[in-house]
Amino acid sequence: MPKHYSRCLLAGMALALSAQAQAATVTGTISSTLTLTAACQVNGGSGTSGLNFGTLSFGTQDALFTTANGQVLGGGGGAMSILCSAGTVPSIRVRAGAHDGQSSGGTRALADGAGNYVPYDFYTDTGRTQPLAIDGTITLPTSTGTAQTVNLYGQARGKAGLPAGVYTDTVAVELSF
Repeated sequence: MPKHYSRCLLAGMALALSAQAQAATVTGTISSTLTLTAACQVNGGSGTSGLNFGTLSFGTQDALFTTANGQVLGGGGGAMSILCSAGTVPSIRVRAGAHDGQSSGGTRALADGAGNYVPYDFYTDTGRTQPLAIDGTITLPTSTGTAQTVNLYGQARGKAGLPAGVYTDTVAVELSF
């Protein structure tokens, strides 16, 4: 074998061995984390204040009505909807209204802004036999992570001498979980 072929062959082998000796592999890991906190949505909205728990409308009645029934409706015209993290126990507390105790015949009152009041109450059943007191609580079953429907009803009671007008009230609500 000619010398220059031998030298080339030896140089090539040395180069190949040198490349193998310099190649290395390093292994390791990547740590990934995610922390989830319990949360709830009311009628599809989230946040910690200013949520809309729904509307209780008694419709339009004449000034001589005796009783008017309504239901608290959330978004989309259906009953109030509460969606909470799985494993939580949601509890709704219906707090004070702006005109509580202003009119006999109910614990709450709708006002026309001119000193006239229509008494009303909240109820937890469609027959309106189970009143929900001021600061009353509705405890829902342990959440499975799907929305739960909350049925809350109202009944307003007419009384003599009520002038025509729009009567309103605003009631505070808290959701704990």
